[in-house]
Amino acid sequence: MKKLLACALLLALTLPAAGQTRRSVYGLQLWPELQAELALTGNDYFLFALRGQNNSDNNGFSSPTRFLGFDERRVSAGYEHFWTEHWSGGGTLSYISVNKLYVLVPELLLRHRGQLGPLTFGQRLSFERTFPSPASYTSQNFARLRVDLEKVLPVGRLALRPRLSYQAETRVRFLKAETEPNERSIQFTSLRGELGCRLSPSLDFTPWFAYQTTYSLGLAQTDAMGNITIPAGRVNSVSPVLGVDLRFTILQGRDAATRQQLPTQH
Repeated sequence: MKKLLACALLLALTLPAAGQTRRSVYGLQLWPELQAELALTGNDYFLFALRGQNNSDNNGFSSPTRFLGFDERRVSAGYEHFWTEHWSGGGTLSYISVNKLYVLVPELLLRHRGQLGPLTFGQRLSFERTFPSPASYTSQNFARLRVDLEKVLPVGRLALRPRLSYQAETRVRFLKAETEPNERSIQFTSLRGELGCRLSPSLDFTPWFAYQTTYSLGLAQTDAMGNITIPAGRVNSVSPVLGVDLRFTILQGRDAATRQQLPTQH
């Protein structure tokens, strides 16, 4: 029942309210990621990851902020401890570079994994704070809830891991200033499908596709005479994303068959 309530809550929060909503669709984004995971005692692990983000809408334009073809670069390190077979918690620290803006993002997370019939059902709740540079940008707090379903399918010496996940994000404001604009309850969602491939006990390859949506409130637009051409209202900005994760696990002599290893979307 708790698992069904979590899914229902996510859907209820992201359903649009009555009224006019504009929808815009951007070009495909490419997100390749390299991961190195160090296996620790039990199912605990330490993770180091490098990710690039290419926005196809910017292809063909000369941009001084692009590096190696990527509009955004991210370096992440994380640790997670398993208290039981089902419950774990940990944290990550990410450094993001985009458009001459540099952001440090610490995150705390709580995870639960259990069985839902023949599938594994996961829930991940996290809280993060951004620390941007230059200092003229304001730090922000975000909370995220992600649910996912997956199943591991042995295929000879390999293993396939089909998985579907859905994530919702909201900005957390403890004190709202009068000058701050209104926001929608949920600012971002991501629906992601993937097919994890375990090529060896130490190597995982995961191609994936996601539909990411940013929810905002748009201002009214007018023509040269001041007549409103597009009224103010809700705006849903959709970005399709194609990604691939490549993970190398350093087992340190531990048996990969007995470890509960998470999917590459930690």
